Amino acid sequence: MRFRIQESLARTKKSRLNPSAHKQERAFATRRDLIRAARATFARDGFEAARIEDIAVKAGKTRGAFYANFKDKEDVFFAIFEEDKARDQEKIGALFSAASSRKETVEALVHYLDNVVRDRQRVLLNLGFKMYVIRHPNRGKRLRKLHSEMCERAAMTKINTLFPELVGANLQRCRSAATEVGAILDGIALNVLFNPQGLTSEQRQRYLRIAALATVQAAHAA
Repeated sequence: MRFRIQESLARTKKSRLNPSAHKQERAFATRRDLIRAARATFARDGFEAARIEDIAVKAGKTRGAFYANFKDKEDVFFAIFEEDKARDQEKIGALFSAASSRKETVEALVHYLDNVVRDRQRVLLNLGFKMYVIRHPNRGKRLRKLHSEMCERAAMTKINTLFPELVGANLQRCRSAATEVGAILDGIALNVLFNPQGLTSEQRQRYLRIAALATVQAAHAA
């Protein structure tokens, strides 16, 4: 308790000495709270039905605070997407450092992907956004392109981190393989969400292992 009080006093003193830093911290905290609230709201209501007012209220902020940080719902979705991909990269980096062979790396990746497809909130966010794009073809082309570019960038970073020997491999083959893996993940995730007992852990991991190995083989064939 005493430590917390001292820590609070230290932050207060720091803020007084550096008002600009305090302002930046508050801005960062506001953005973080809005992203967290958007995650929960999109997962609960669906991307299309979610209202900016509800996101702001859940975050304890105003509509003005939302628009000070994001242009619209699409903008905050991509902020969530980037946050997830950054977290993925950190975890994958840890997997790579613990693995001593390609086989161990593939198995660690399979177990990680298995956790991703069972992440209910993340799956709902992803599928809800894709359904929104499908329902609004006039906006679909731009959103699909942006989503695809972000997925591709993230996938290439993962491949280069987990399998450094593939750096410099044919980019088109790697991109194609990454797209295929993404489609497999979507299919498994949708079925897990619809019927959690439909696929056993062994079945999920078998399909994920096939996808991971196919990605590596495609890149090596370049």
